[in-house]
Amino acid sequence: MVSEPNGPRPTLEAVAARAGVSRATVSRVVNGGAGVRAAVQERVRQAVTELGYVPNSAARSLVTRRTGAVAVVIAEPETRVFSDPFFGRQLRGISRELAAADTQLLLMFVEHRADYDRIGRYLSGGHVDGALMFSLHRDDPLPAMAERAGLPTVYGGRPGWAGAGRGPRPLYVDTDNRGGARQAVRHLLGRGRRRIAVITGPLDQTSAVDRLDGYREALGTAEPDSRLIADGGFTAAGGERAMAELLDAAPDLDAVFVCSDLMANGALRTLRARGRRVPEEVAVVGYDDLEPAAWADPPLTTVRQDVEEMGRLMARLLLRLLDPGRAAEADAAELAPVITEARLVVRESG
Repeated sequence: MVSEPNGPRPTLEAVAARAGVSRATVSRVVNGGAGVRAAVQERVRQAVTELGYVPNSAARSLVTRRTGAVAVVIAEPETRVFSDPFFGRQLRGISRELAAADTQLLLMFVEHRADYDRIGRYLSGGHVDGALMFSLHRDDPLPAMAERAGLPTVYGGRPGWAGAGRGPRPLYVDTDNRGGARQAVRHLLGRGRRRIAVITGPLDQTSAVDRLDGYREALGTAEPDSRLIADGGFTAAGGERAMAELLDAAPDLDAVFVCSDLMANGALRTLRARGRRVPEEVAVVGYDDLEPAAWADPPLTTVRQDVEEMGRLMARLLLRLLDPGRAAEADAAELAPVITEARLVVRESG
């Protein structure tokens, strides 16, 4: 008989009596321990189902030394996270992968510098089994905190923080930012554009640095005209402002590579306000191929990266680290940084 919703909670002893085994055997089965015959495991699971038994998570943690939870730390304010579809797509990939492994997701943001102390205390307090961190900046203390806590961690984006080259190579997932930027600029050159500007993200983040480097490589110059470079901060308002700066500094520009679709939408607003026709007078190429590319007017030529898959891969790598058996069996290729493909998608804007 299944327990009544408001009745007494089924106990481990009740499951043991129903299955005809000892309390210790039930504990081993529900906590994932070894050494129990398959037939006995099946009897225990059947008893668990019939009685509606729910294991005590605190007690299980004492046995397994696992919390069943992972911290996802985004080094940005929550206002930025919830206004940029990049983060939503990446979190969707992470959440689906963790849910499939019956692992909980704990989301943490960095709103102010004081938040680093709070996050550091939490990460070192044994509340989570591992961490996923992304949108890190060059001076970010989060990686050092995770290292001091001995916490298995996977990063989103190529490591660029101080000390990243020391010790074991950090595990991370990234896209081919430099190659994607080269595709974008070569496409514009192939369309006959010669005064190609770039709107970057913050240059204390490796994704922005790599995209700027790809822009330079495609142009074939280490030092392009500084009037053609502006920082849009990876926000729509920043893209709008940066486009205005570029038009003021280089009114003869005929194309712009914008290092995110969100910034590209801002840039398109400025171009419309200045009476510049896209793509006739100024061609525009973005980066990401998320919702803002479809919303753009005209539809945005952009570099596609599979952000949701990148989230899945981050979670998958961490789950391998957290499973000693799988980590021991995994070869070097399975526990190594992953770089995903970037691919140009041509639409009407450029």
